[in-house]
Amino acid sequence: MSPAPRATQGARTTQRSTNSADWRDVPLAPVVLLFGPEDFIASRAVDDVRKKLREKNPELELTSLDAAHYTAGQLGMVASPSLFSEPKLIEVGALATMNDDFLLDALTYIKDPAPDVTLVLAHGGGTRGKKLLDALKVVGATRIECQPLKKDAEKTQFVSAEFSLARRRIDAQAVRGLVAAVGASLSELAAACSQLIADTTGTVSTDDVDKYYGGRVEATAFRVADAALAGNAPVALSTLRHALATGVDPVPLVGALAMKVRQVAKVFSLRGSSAQLARDLGMSPWQVDSARRDAGHWSGAALITAIKVLAEADAQVKGAAKDPVYAVEHAVTVIATAARP
Repeated sequence: MSPAPRATQGARTTQRSTNSADWRDVPLAPVVLLFGPEDFIASRAVDDVRKKLREKNPELELTSLDAAHYTAGQLGMVASPSLFSEPKLIEVGALATMNDDFLLDALTYIKDPAPDVTLVLAHGGGTRGKKLLDALKVVGATRIECQPLKKDAEKTQFVSAEFSLARRRIDAQAVRGLVAAVGASLSELAAACSQLIADTTGTVSTDDVDKYYGGRVEATAFRVADAALAGNAPVALSTLRHALATGVDPVPLVGALAMKVRQVAKVFSLRGSSAQLARDLGMSPWQVDSARRDAGHWSGAALITAIKVLAEADAQVKGAAKDPVYAVEHAVTVIATAARP
């Protein structure tokens, strides 16, 4: 009579779906899937699981497996109870390139996970291994999305959250400066947040960000763009010439200008709250506020002029002209003089 309950349980199981959770606070579960290519988020999620398990039992036994070079039977052997019955954490990487032996063993294991064992599976994204991914969804495994943060709005939210978790404050312009300076890499952005939290006191300001990261190419480019969009030609040109003299490539300078002009063009003549426009335009509220302030220096005709000169400058600094330095200087001059101070 014993098989009947298992069949009934299986029927109920098919109604489950993957439980999505926040990578900063991963709920402990028998099986956790980390899905996506952002290694930093995956590593933070794993660290959170390890910390929680070790808080429950410092004698946690940790094992790492590679799904691409897996030997049949390894998972069952590692998950089996040890002599002293310590809890176990099994971390498996390379699910996107798993071999058939791992697939078969994993499909069997997740239907009936071992007690006191946490299995964390890391998949770099895509559809490879779909059979296992579908099976994880059926059994209700916890799923952590590890996707890159591509939009500035996402990165600013990330910075704000890092400071909130540390019970520290950072002003909006400092967040913007930090994202501009080190936002290309999420791990680098997190390290910058940690450094500022450790090395400063009180509210972190733009002066603090400039002190540590003001020499970065991205930060310099946005200072040039800020001055140009505000119609401050002397400051824009002096900052630009200093940047070029210290070896800054013209390409990111034109890129920063283009991004600022696009933001101004998006909010130009629009009405509504910053929050509403931020949702509609895929920007953060502070970006909307900043673009609106810049828009006060511009007319529709001047914006058209700026967009045209930037299109020309973008082509020129990427090889269409022999003198990319002149191209970016010309663009900055046209934009700064087109804006009303």
